[in-house]
Amino acid sequence: MSRKYKNIETKLIKSGEPEPKILGAVSMPIFQSSTFEYGGEDNYHDVRYIRLNNTPSHDALHKKLAAIENAEAAIAASSGMAAMTTALLAFLVKGDHVLAQDNLYGGVHEFISKDLPQFGIEYDFIDASKPDEWKSKLKRNTKVIYIETISNPLMKVGDLNAVPKFAKEHKLISMIDNTFASPVNFRPIEHGFDLSLHSCTKYLNGHTDLVAGAAIGSTEYVDRVRMKLNHLGGTLDPHTCYLLQRGMKTLSLRMRYQNQSALRIAEFFEAQPGIEKVNYPGLKSSPSYKFASELFEGFSGMMSIELDGGERAADRFIELLEIPINAPSLGGVETLITKPSVTSHAGLSPSDRRKVGISDSLIRLSVGIEHTDDLLEDFAQALSKL
Repeated sequence: MSRKYKNIETKLIKSGEPEPKILGAVSMPIFQSSTFEYGGEDNYHDVRYIRLNNTPSHDALHKKLAAIENAEAAIAASSGMAAMTTALLAFLVKGDHVLAQDNLYGGVHEFISKDLPQFGIEYDFIDASKPDEWKSKLKRNTKVIYIETISNPLMKVGDLNAVPKFAKEHKLISMIDNTFASPVNFRPIEHGFDLSLHSCTKYLNGHTDLVAGAAIGSTEYVDRVRMKLNHLGGTLDPHTCYLLQRGMKTLSLRMRYQNQSALRIAEFFEAQPGIEKVNYPGLKSSPSYKFASELFEGFSGMMSIELDGGERAADRFIELLEIPINAPSLGGVETLITKPSVTSHAGLSPSDRRKVGISDSLIRLSVGIEHTDDLLEDFAQALSKL
Protein backbone atom coordinates (compact mmCIF):
# COMPACT_ATOMS: atom_id res chain seq x y z
CA MET A 1 0.00 0.00 0.00
CA SER A 2 1.26 3.44 -0.91
CA ARG A 3 1.26 5.86 2.04
CA LYS A 4 2.17 8.79 -0.18
CA TYR A 5 -1.41 10.01 -0.59
CA LYS A 6 -3.56 11.09 2.34
CA ASN A 7 -6.98 11.50 0.77
CA ILE A 8 -9.18 8.92 -0.89
CA GLU A 9 -9.78 11.09 -3.96
CA THR A 10 -6.06 11.03 -4.77
CA LYS A 11 -5.68 7.36 -3.87
CA LEU A 12 -8.46 6.45 -6.28
CA ILE A 13 -6.51 8.09 -9.11
CA LYS A 14 -2.89 7.37 -8.22
CA SER A 15 -2.63 4.24 -6.06
CA GLY A 16 -1.68 1.05 -7.87
CA GLU A 17 -0.69 2.85 -11.04
CA PRO A 18 2.62 1.53 -12.43
CA GLU A 19 5.73 3.64 -11.97
CA PRO A 20 7.46 4.20 -14.28
CA LYS A 21 4.52 4.23 -16.66
CA ILE A 22 4.47 1.32 -19.08
CA LEU A 23 5.78 2.75 -22.38
CA GLY A 24 4.43 6.09 -21.16
CA ALA A 25 0.79 4.95 -21.09
CA VAL A 26 -1.28 7.18 -18.79
CA SER A 27 -3.96 4.48 -18.43
CA MET A 28 -3.04 1.08 -17.04
CA PRO A 29 -2.70 -1.28 -20.04
CA ILE A 30 -4.71 -4.51 -20.22
CA PHE A 31 -2.48 -7.57 -19.97
CA GLN A 32 -4.70 -9.93 -21.94
CA SER A 33 -2.53 -12.99 -21.52
CA SER A 34 -3.45 -16.18 -19.68
CA THR A 35 0.15 -17.36 -19.35
CA PHE A 36 3.39 -15.63 -18.39
CA GLU A 37 7.02 -16.66 -18.72
CA TYR A 38 8.28 -18.55 -15.66
CA GLY A 39 10.29 -16.25 -13.40
CA GLY A 40 11.75 -18.66 -10.88
CA GLU A 41 8.79 -18.68 -8.47
CA ASP A 42 8.95 -21.51 -5.92
CA ASN A 43 5.33 -21.21 -4.74
CA TYR A 44 2.41 -22.40 -6.88
CA HIS A 45 0.31 -19.37 -5.92
CA ASP A 46 3.05 -16.99 -7.09
CA VAL A 47 3.38 -18.43 -10.60
CA ARG A 48 2.12 -15.81 -13.06
CA TYR A 49 -1.12 -17.24 -14.42
CA ILE A 50 -4.48 -15.64 -15.03
CA ARG A 51 -6.44 -18.09 -12.85
CA LEU A 52 -4.17 -17.24 -9.92
CA ASN A 53 -5.32 -13.62 -10.03
CA ASN A 54 -1.76 -12.26 -10.25
CA THR A 55 -1.32 -10.76 -13.70
CA PRO A 56 -0.06 -7.15 -13.85
CA SER A 57 -3.69 -6.10 -14.38
CA HIS A 58 -4.66 -7.79 -11.11
CA ASP A 59 -1.66 -6.41 -9.21
CA ALA A 60 -2.52 -2.81 -10.06
CA LEU A 61 -6.16 -3.28 -9.08
CA HIS A 62 -5.28 -4.99 -5.80
CA LYS A 63 -3.00 -2.14 -4.76
CA LYS A 64 -5.71 0.43 -5.46
CA LEU A 65 -8.36 -1.56 -3.56
CA ALA A 66 -6.08 -1.90 -0.54
CA ALA A 67 -5.07 1.76 -0.58
CA ILE A 68 -8.59 3.19 -0.53
CA GLU A 69 -9.44 1.27 2.66
CA ASN A 70 -6.01 1.83 4.26
CA ALA A 71 -5.37 -1.91 4.31
CA GLU A 72 -2.28 -4.00 3.63
CA ALA A 73 -3.68 -6.14 0.81
CA ALA A 74 -6.66 -6.97 -1.40
CA ILE A 75 -7.77 -9.69 -3.76
CA ALA A 76 -10.30 -9.30 -6.57
CA ALA A 77 -12.78 -12.02 -7.52
CA SER A 78 -15.14 -12.75 -10.37
CA SER A 79 -18.19 -11.46 -8.46
CA GLY A 80 -19.26 -10.18 -5.07
CA MET A 81 -20.67 -13.61 -4.26
CA ALA A 82 -17.34 -15.21 -5.23
CA ALA A 83 -15.50 -12.89 -2.83
CA MET A 84 -17.96 -13.39 0.03
CA THR A 85 -18.43 -17.14 -0.23
CA THR A 86 -14.69 -17.72 -0.73
CA ALA A 87 -13.86 -15.56 2.30
CA LEU A 88 -16.22 -17.61 4.44
CA LEU A 89 -14.83 -20.91 3.15
CA ALA A 90 -11.27 -19.68 3.74
CA PHE A 91 -11.95 -19.47 7.49
CA LEU A 92 -14.62 -22.13 8.06
CA VAL A 93 -14.28 -25.91 7.88
CA LYS A 94 -16.44 -28.87 8.83
CA GLY A 95 -17.46 -28.62 12.48
CA ASP A 96 -17.19 -24.81 12.67
CA HIS A 97 -19.91 -22.28 13.46
CA VAL A 98 -20.57 -18.77 12.11
CA LEU A 99 -22.59 -15.87 13.52
CA ALA A 100 -24.25 -13.83 10.78
CA GLN A 101 -26.48 -10.77 10.69
CA ASP A 102 -30.12 -11.77 10.25
CA ASN A 103 -30.87 -9.18 7.55
CA LEU A 104 -28.44 -9.92 4.69
CA TYR A 105 -28.32 -9.89 0.91
CA GLY A 106 -30.41 -12.85 -0.21
CA GLY A 107 -27.60 -14.74 -1.94
CA VAL A 108 -25.35 -14.66 1.12
CA HIS A 109 -28.28 -15.47 3.43
CA GLU A 110 -28.98 -18.58 1.36
CA PHE A 111 -25.32 -19.58 1.22
CA ILE A 112 -25.04 -19.42 4.99
CA SER A 113 -28.37 -21.09 5.75
CA LYS A 114 -28.48 -23.69 2.97
CA ASP A 115 -25.01 -24.33 1.54
CA LEU A 116 -22.77 -24.13 4.61
CA PRO A 117 -24.71 -26.84 6.47
CA GLN A 118 -23.95 -29.19 3.56
CA PHE A 119 -20.27 -28.69 4.42
CA GLY A 120 -20.94 -29.47 8.07
CA ILE A 121 -20.77 -25.81 9.11
CA GLU A 122 -23.32 -24.47 11.61
CA TYR A 123 -24.76 -20.96 11.77
CA ASP A 124 -26.86 -18.66 13.91
CA PHE A 125 -28.36 -15.33 12.90
CA ILE A 126 -27.97 -12.29 15.16
CA ASP A 127 -29.35 -8.76 15.40
CA ALA A 128 -26.32 -6.62 14.56
CA SER A 129 -27.61 -3.73 16.67
CA LYS A 130 -27.88 -5.78 19.90
CA PRO A 131 -24.38 -6.89 20.97
CA ASP A 132 -25.67 -7.92 24.41
CA GLU A 133 -27.47 -10.81 22.71
CA TRP A 134 -24.53 -12.15 20.67
CA LYS A 135 -22.83 -14.06 23.47
CA SER A 136 -25.90 -16.23 23.99
CA LYS A 137 -25.42 -17.64 20.48
CA LEU A 138 -21.65 -17.99 20.73
CA LYS A 139 -20.36 -21.58 20.66
CA ARG A 140 -17.00 -23.19 21.36
CA ASN A 141 -16.69 -23.83 17.60
CA THR A 142 -17.64 -20.30 16.48
CA LYS A 143 -14.96 -18.95 14.14
CA VAL A 144 -16.46 -16.05 12.16
CA ILE A 145 -18.87 -13.15 12.66
CA TYR A 146 -20.32 -11.75 9.41
CA ILE A 147 -22.36 -8.56 8.95
CA GLU A 148 -23.17 -5.81 6.44
CA THR A 149 -22.27 -2.13 6.91
CA ILE A 150 -25.74 -1.13 5.70
CA SER A 151 -28.07 -4.09 5.43
CA ASN A 152 -29.76 -5.07 2.19
CA PRO A 153 -32.62 -4.14 1.71
CA LEU A 154 -33.78 -2.61 5.03
CA MET A 155 -30.78 -0.25 5.39
CA LYS A 156 -30.11 -1.20 9.00
CA VAL A 157 -26.81 -0.17 10.57
CA GLY A 158 -25.64 -2.31 13.44
CA ASP A 159 -23.23 -1.56 16.26
CA LEU A 160 -20.17 -1.59 14.02
CA ASN A 161 -17.82 -0.66 16.84
CA ALA A 162 -18.95 -3.61 18.92
CA VAL A 163 -18.40 -6.23 16.19
CA PRO A 164 -14.57 -6.15 15.97
CA LYS A 165 -14.34 -5.77 19.76
CA PHE A 166 -16.53 -8.86 20.24
CA ALA A 167 -14.53 -10.73 17.60
CA LYS A 168 -11.21 -10.02 19.29
CA GLU A 169 -12.54 -10.97 22.72
CA HIS A 170 -13.67 -14.36 21.42
CA LYS A 171 -10.93 -14.97 18.82
CA LEU A 172 -13.27 -14.69 15.83
CA ILE A 173 -12.60 -13.41 12.32
CA SER A 174 -14.78 -10.35 11.68
CA MET A 175 -16.08 -9.91 8.12
CA ILE A 176 -18.18 -7.07 6.82
CA ASP A 177 -19.84 -6.51 3.46
CA ASN A 178 -19.07 -2.84 2.82
CA THR A 179 -20.79 -2.63 -0.58
CA PHE A 180 -23.63 -0.25 0.31
CA ALA A 181 -21.44 2.26 2.17
CA SER A 182 -18.36 2.16 -0.09
CA PRO A 183 -14.91 3.20 1.19
CA VAL A 184 -15.89 6.85 0.68
CA ASN A 185 -18.34 6.63 3.59
CA PHE A 186 -16.81 3.90 5.77
CA ARG A 187 -13.51 2.01 5.89
CA PRO A 188 -13.94 -1.09 8.05
CA ILE A 189 -10.23 -1.88 8.45
CA GLU A 190 -9.76 1.45 10.24
CA HIS A 191 -12.39 0.32 12.76
CA GLY A 192 -10.78 -3.03 13.51
CA PHE A 193 -12.55 -5.40 11.11
CA ASP A 194 -10.43 -8.24 9.76
CA LEU A 195 -11.89 -8.38 6.24
CA SER A 196 -13.87 -5.84 4.24
CA LEU A 197 -15.82 -7.41 1.38
CA HIS A 198 -17.34 -5.79 -1.69
CA SER A 199 -19.51 -6.49 -4.62
CA CYS A 200 -17.44 -4.24 -6.87
CA THR A 201 -20.24 -4.58 -9.42
CA LYS A 202 -21.96 -1.81 -7.50
CA TYR A 203 -20.49 1.50 -6.27
CA LEU A 204 -16.80 0.75 -6.83
CA ASN A 205 -17.35 0.30 -10.56
CA GLY A 206 -20.45 2.49 -10.79
CA HIS A 207 -21.29 1.98 -14.46
CA THR A 208 -23.47 -1.14 -14.55
CA ASP A 209 -21.20 -2.89 -17.04
CA LEU A 210 -19.26 -5.54 -15.10
CA VAL A 211 -19.45 -8.07 -12.28
CA ALA A 212 -16.61 -8.31 -9.74
CA GLY A 213 -15.88 -8.70 -6.03
CA ALA A 214 -13.08 -8.01 -3.57
CA ALA A 215 -11.75 -8.95 -0.15
CA ILE A 216 -9.59 -6.36 1.63
CA GLY A 217 -7.58 -6.67 4.85
CA SER A 218 -4.25 -7.77 6.26
CA THR A 219 -1.75 -9.59 4.07
CA GLU A 220 -2.16 -12.71 6.22
CA TYR A 221 -5.93 -12.91 5.89
CA VAL A 222 -6.09 -11.84 2.26
CA ASP A 223 -3.53 -14.54 1.40
CA ARG A 224 -5.85 -17.15 2.91
CA VAL A 225 -8.71 -15.88 0.76
CA ARG A 226 -6.43 -15.73 -2.29
CA MET A 227 -5.31 -19.34 -1.93
CA LYS A 228 -8.89 -20.56 -1.52
CA LEU A 229 -9.97 -18.42 -4.47
CA ASN A 230 -7.19 -19.89 -6.62
CA HIS A 231 -8.49 -23.38 -5.89
CA LEU A 232 -12.16 -22.50 -6.42
CA GLY A 233 -11.41 -20.60 -9.61
CA GLY A 234 -13.32 -17.34 -9.10
CA THR A 235 -10.94 -15.43 -11.36
CA LEU A 236 -11.46 -11.85 -12.53
CA ASP A 237 -10.34 -11.44 -16.12
CA PRO A 238 -7.81 -8.70 -17.04
CA HIS A 239 -10.24 -6.65 -19.12
CA THR A 240 -12.66 -6.47 -16.18
CA CYS A 241 -9.73 -5.51 -13.93
CA TYR A 242 -9.12 -2.59 -16.27
CA LEU A 243 -12.78 -1.53 -16.36
CA LEU A 244 -13.08 -1.72 -12.57
CA GLN A 245 -9.90 0.24 -12.00
CA ARG A 246 -11.17 2.89 -14.43
CA GLY A 247 -14.61 3.04 -12.80
CA MET A 248 -13.11 3.43 -9.34
CA LYS A 249 -11.40 6.67 -10.30
CA THR A 250 -14.72 8.55 -10.16
CA LEU A 251 -16.04 6.79 -7.04
CA SER A 252 -15.64 9.75 -4.71
CA LEU A 253 -17.35 12.20 -7.06
CA ARG A 254 -20.24 9.81 -7.68
CA MET A 255 -20.66 8.70 -4.08
CA ARG A 256 -20.66 12.15 -2.54
CA TYR A 257 -23.33 13.33 -4.98
CA GLN A 258 -25.39 10.18 -4.41
CA ASN A 259 -25.13 10.70 -0.64
CA GLN A 260 -26.56 14.21 -0.96
CA SER A 261 -29.22 13.30 -3.49
CA ALA A 262 -30.45 10.25 -1.58
CA LEU A 263 -30.80 12.21 1.66
CA ARG A 264 -33.00 14.81 -0.07
CA ILE A 265 -35.09 12.06 -1.67
CA ALA A 266 -35.47 10.16 1.62
CA GLU A 267 -36.62 13.37 3.33
CA PHE A 268 -39.09 13.95 0.48
CA PHE A 269 -40.57 10.45 0.84
CA GLU A 270 -40.80 10.79 4.60
CA ALA A 271 -42.95 13.91 4.18
CA GLN A 272 -45.42 12.26 1.75
CA PRO A 273 -48.79 11.12 3.16
CA GLY A 274 -48.90 8.06 0.88
CA ILE A 275 -45.62 6.61 2.16
CA GLU A 276 -45.92 4.23 5.10
CA LYS A 277 -42.21 3.76 5.80
CA VAL A 278 -38.82 5.02 4.62
CA ASN A 279 -35.67 3.03 5.44
CA TYR A 280 -32.63 5.29 5.21
CA PRO A 281 -29.92 5.62 7.89
CA GLY A 282 -29.47 9.33 7.21
CA LEU A 283 -32.95 10.19 8.47
CA LYS A 284 -33.03 11.34 12.07
CA SER A 285 -36.13 9.21 12.53
CA SER A 286 -34.22 6.05 11.57
CA PRO A 287 -33.34 3.60 14.36
CA SER A 288 -29.93 3.37 12.67
CA TYR A 289 -29.26 7.12 12.66
CA LYS A 290 -27.23 7.15 15.88
CA PHE A 291 -24.78 4.48 14.71
CA ALA A 292 -24.66 5.82 11.14
CA SER A 293 -24.09 9.46 12.08
CA GLU A 294 -21.26 8.53 14.45
CA LEU A 295 -19.47 6.25 11.98
CA PHE A 296 -20.17 7.34 8.41
CA GLU A 297 -19.00 10.22 6.26
CA GLY A 298 -22.18 9.87 4.19
CA PHE A 299 -25.29 7.69 4.23
CA SER A 300 -25.07 6.12 0.74
CA GLY A 301 -27.46 6.28 -2.19
CA MET A 302 -29.54 3.30 -1.07
CA MET A 303 -32.99 3.36 0.54
CA SER A 304 -36.17 1.34 0.66
CA ILE A 305 -39.78 2.42 1.04
CA GLU A 306 -43.26 1.00 1.59
CA LEU A 307 -46.42 2.62 0.26
CA ASP A 308 -49.77 2.66 2.04
CA GLY A 309 -51.44 0.68 -0.72
CA GLY A 310 -49.30 -2.44 -0.37
CA GLU A 311 -48.01 -4.57 -3.22
CA ARG A 312 -50.47 -3.27 -5.84
CA ALA A 313 -49.50 0.34 -5.08
CA ALA A 314 -45.80 -0.59 -5.20
CA ASP A 315 -46.14 -2.17 -8.63
CA ARG A 316 -48.14 0.78 -9.95
CA PHE A 317 -45.69 3.32 -8.52
CA ILE A 318 -42.77 1.61 -10.28
CA GLU A 319 -44.72 1.52 -13.56
CA LEU A 320 -45.48 5.25 -13.39
CA LEU A 321 -41.86 6.35 -12.96
CA GLU A 322 -40.04 7.73 -15.98
CA ILE A 323 -36.42 8.13 -14.85
CA PRO A 324 -35.65 5.14 -12.59
CA ILE A 325 -35.16 1.81 -14.35
CA ASN A 326 -36.94 -1.23 -12.95
CA ALA A 327 -33.94 -3.53 -12.63
CA PRO A 328 -31.95 -5.44 -10.00
CA SER A 329 -28.47 -4.46 -8.80
CA LEU A 330 -27.47 -1.01 -7.59
CA GLY A 331 -24.74 1.57 -7.21
CA GLY A 332 -24.54 2.73 -10.81
CA VAL A 333 -24.82 6.18 -12.33
CA GLU A 334 -28.43 5.51 -13.29
CA THR A 335 -31.23 5.31 -10.73
CA LEU A 336 -32.54 1.75 -10.34
CA ILE A 337 -35.68 0.59 -8.58
CA THR A 338 -36.77 -2.93 -7.71
CA LYS A 339 -38.82 -5.10 -5.37
CA PRO A 340 -36.38 -7.30 -3.41
CA SER A 341 -39.04 -10.01 -3.08
CA VAL A 342 -38.74 -10.74 -6.80
CA THR A 343 -35.03 -9.95 -7.32
CA SER A 344 -32.29 -9.82 -4.67
CA HIS A 345 -34.24 -11.86 -2.10
CA ALA A 346 -36.38 -14.01 -4.38
CA GLY A 347 -34.43 -17.09 -3.29
CA LEU A 348 -35.67 -16.74 0.30
CA SER A 349 -38.97 -18.39 1.16
CA PRO A 350 -41.88 -16.01 1.88
CA SER A 351 -41.69 -17.00 5.56
CA ASP A 352 -37.93 -16.26 5.71
CA ARG A 353 -38.52 -12.87 4.09
CA ARG A 354 -41.25 -12.07 6.60
CA LYS A 355 -38.97 -13.06 9.49
CA VAL A 356 -36.47 -10.35 8.56
CA GLY A 357 -39.08 -7.75 7.61
CA ILE A 358 -39.02 -7.94 3.82
CA SER A 359 -42.58 -7.61 2.55
CA ASP A 360 -43.79 -8.23 -1.00
CA SER A 361 -44.52 -4.50 -1.25
CA LEU A 362 -41.05 -3.30 -0.19
CA ILE A 363 -39.38 -1.13 -2.86
CA ARG A 364 -35.59 -0.71 -2.95
CA LEU A 365 -34.17 2.40 -4.59
CA SER A 366 -30.60 2.98 -5.76
CA VAL A 367 -30.20 6.71 -6.40
CA GLY A 368 -28.03 7.54 -9.41
CA ILE A 369 -26.41 10.78 -10.48
CA GLU A 370 -29.33 12.30 -12.38
CA HIS A 371 -30.29 15.75 -11.11
CA THR A 372 -32.05 15.43 -7.78
CA ASP A 373 -34.80 17.88 -8.76
CA ASP A 374 -35.67 15.78 -11.81
CA LEU A 375 -35.92 12.65 -9.68
CA LEU A 376 -38.06 14.40 -7.07
CA GLU A 377 -40.40 15.68 -9.76
CA ASP A 378 -40.70 12.18 -11.17
CA PHE A 379 -41.44 10.62 -7.78
CA ALA A 380 -44.04 13.31 -7.07
CA GLN A 381 -45.89 12.76 -10.34
CA ALA A 382 -45.96 9.00 -9.80
CA LEU A 383 -47.29 9.36 -6.25
CA SER A 384 -49.99 11.81 -7.40
CA LYS A 385 -51.43 9.18 -9.75
CA LEU A 386 -51.78 6.40 -7.21
